[in-house]
Amino acid sequence: MSEPLPFRRARRPEQVELRRAAIFTAAREALAGRSVREITLRELAEGAGVAKSHVLRYFDSREAVFLELLAEDWAAWLDDLADRIGTAAVPAGDPAQRLGSLLAETLRARPVLCDLFAAMSGELEANVSLASARAFKRRGYDYTTRLAELAARAAPGLSEAAAIAFARALIAGVAGLWPFTNPNEIVATASLEFGQRLGPDRFERELRDTATALIIGFRARGG
Repeated sequence: MSEPLPFRRARRPEQVELRRAAIFTAAREALAGRSVREITLRELAEGAGVAKSHVLRYFDSREAVFLELLAEDWAAWLDDLADRIGTAAVPAGDPAQRLGSLLAETLRARPVLCDLFAAMSGELEANVSLASARAFKRRGYDYTTRLAELAARAAPGLSEAAAIAFARALIAGVAGLWPFTNPNEIVATASLEFGQRLGPDRFERELRDTATALIIGFRARGG
């Protein structure tokens, strides 16, 4: 739980930022080892040491808090990806396989980001104001464009249009594959009975293969 702030009502800009930061910290701590779907507005408020009404004073909704976290983590992942593409840390091999492996590896290392991607369209964007939706979509467009640029740099032959299509398909793939490979305990038990071993290893392996196939396909398709 966040430490109590030395003021009751945020009146100055710096106090507003401190209050927002406390809510962000509470949200990130709540996400440790859990899915965003499990976390309530009440839990966010208690973690930040404020009333629920105070959370809603700084954000449209519980969902708006997590959209902000998604945008923050998305940008951090792209920074990491850019560094990795530009260094020897990228494994040798065919460019499509190389990029597919790198994307899968870096996303597996960010389970919170993957969980937020999975919740983005069906849950988080469903309960925000038009202003928040516009702001998030603007950032999302910028991040998708940057991902496309990184993909085109790492896998020569992807046209600009193909790289954008790949970037959009990759995020949609993560959104679907993450909850499928990381289900709750009941579904995991049932899946194991049918010989399906799920979890982070399965996620990374299938995302690597999916990303590689997408790169090859969009590269062959051209514009």
